[in-house]
Amino acid sequence: MRNEYQNKLESFFSENKRMPTYRQMMKLFGFKSKNAVFKVVEKLIKAGLVAKDHLGRLIPTDLFGKIPMLGLVTAGFPATVEEELTDKINLDDLLIKNKPLTYMLEVDGDSMIDAHIEIIAEVDGEFTMKYFRKVGNKVWLEPANKNYKPIYPEHSLNVNAILKAVIRKYSN
Repeated sequence: MRNEYQNKLESFFSENKRMPTYRQMMKLFGFKSKNAVFKVVEKLIKAGLVAKDHLGRLIPTDLFGKIPMLGLVTAGFPATVEEELTDKINLDDLLIKNKPLTYMLEVDGDSMIDAHIEIIAEVDGEFTMKYFRKVGNKVWLEPANKNYKPIYPEHSLNVNAILKAVIRKYSN
């Protein structure tokens, strides 16, 4: 299971795009000595979460930042959830097949509020996210919100990307 130190290191790394120094870890962990930091670092190295480079600086390993897979939840009839750590998943490994061609976009607007987006398209020089529809030679983009109308291109429609995953952030 993840521990408090791992969470703090991952937060620091996410914000600073580098691992903290031992002195920064003292402050981060609330320790009074570098020796206490050294002991935590040794445990993280043994767990395979971090390593040291040729200069002795901490670097994240492939396991660093992975999300724990806690078990299975059914989508059919409700069932008891058996919580056990079954694996750790790196979202990059799960979602990205060709890193140089992969990018993220933040969605602004609500025309696709009722569904997952299928494509990112350029329609007559402007970009949007919609369902791609084709019947015979006729193509159009369809929203998943009934308050919006389908988009029929006047001049051109280019599919720029096909959706592979959606990460949604729900408000509490």
